[in-house]
Amino acid sequence: MSRTMLKESPNAALDKTIINRYMELPQPDGKIQAKYIWIDGTGEGLRSKTRTLDFLPKDPSELPEWTFDGSSTYQADGANSDIYLKPVAIYKDPIRRGNNRLVLCETFNSDRTPTKTNLRYIANKGMEAIKSLEPWFGIEQEYTFLDFDGKPLGWPKNGFPGPQGPYYCGVGADKVIGRDIVEAHYRACLYAGVKIAGTNAEVMPSQWEFQVGPCVGISAGDDLWIARFLLHRIAEDFGVIATLDPKPVSGSWNGAGAHTNFSTKPMRNDGGLAEIEKAIAKLSKKHERHIAAYDPRGGKDNARRLTGICETSSIHDFSSGVANRNVSIRIPRGVAEDGKGYLEDRRPSSNCDPYAVTDALVRTCLLNE
Repeated sequence: MSRTMLKESPNAALDKTIINRYMELPQPDGKIQAKYIWIDGTGEGLRSKTRTLDFLPKDPSELPEWTFDGSSTYQADGANSDIYLKPVAIYKDPIRRGNNRLVLCETFNSDRTPTKTNLRYIANKGMEAIKSLEPWFGIEQEYTFLDFDGKPLGWPKNGFPGPQGPYYCGVGADKVIGRDIVEAHYRACLYAGVKIAGTNAEVMPSQWEFQVGPCVGISAGDDLWIARFLLHRIAEDFGVIATLDPKPVSGSWNGAGAHTNFSTKPMRNDGGLAEIEKAIAKLSKKHERHIAAYDPRGGKDNARRLTGICETSSIHDFSSGVANRNVSIRIPRGVAEDGKGYLEDRRPSSNCDPYAVTDALVRTCLLNE
């Protein structure tokens, strides 16, 4: 990555070879570094801190709880600032490697109630209630690389690149920007144990997508949050910003979503199309509820993206169709032909909380709430 292009980025200016002197030092036997990761009070920001352990955890229940200063993460006031961290999932650490681990945590207030942005807590209760239906989720995470001036990486400083068309799944230096970061992130997710399914360049230059899934139940949200953490962390090394803003450039440039594919065991079995159509009928009656759940600001972020153009449906109207990318719910053509499979909810914004999205789908389609 050109240091001239990223000259305002402090991380890009650092000599990255120096750290290897220290990272190559042997790690003492019986000591590991566990990075605790959590969602902050914005509902989309991630925070982390590290502690040393003298054992290798195999299950989250073995890990100690911890606390942090919630007054510095928009989650508490200074007079009662300690927030509890409860480990819920463990991943291998692709940054530190070895036996070191990433630890995803839920957050709890001083009275042990879940914080406002701990949406995993309630979502997990719903997942447990319908476990026998084996809900699968696949989430398509779109995002955009930004230079340190806030503009998309590699865009002209006083203008725009050529119109959209050649960039989607493109190849070539005039069509693709930031592939090094994408490849590093993909390999890191595989190493960590995230169920990453693939990646591709998106319609707008400097925009990319990776897919997580199919994951069962709550693990879809867990894997996506860890994949997001790794995306931000690896982009940091390159001195680049990865934004999940659903409409980083106004006008006729594609926004960014988190299209969510959803199925149950009955949907995947023979005759499952009828089950999919039943779910769509239920979703059609709860459109406003889902729009409110599909971005951290209750629909305000998605209002910039779901305009009915640039491969989106209108935020105001529910719609569905086969192989149609301008609708709320798409039935893939292969699913329609096979008579079974899954549906794709195209409404979630790129900065959605996947726990909120998967929970809303379960409660509308399966718990009939």
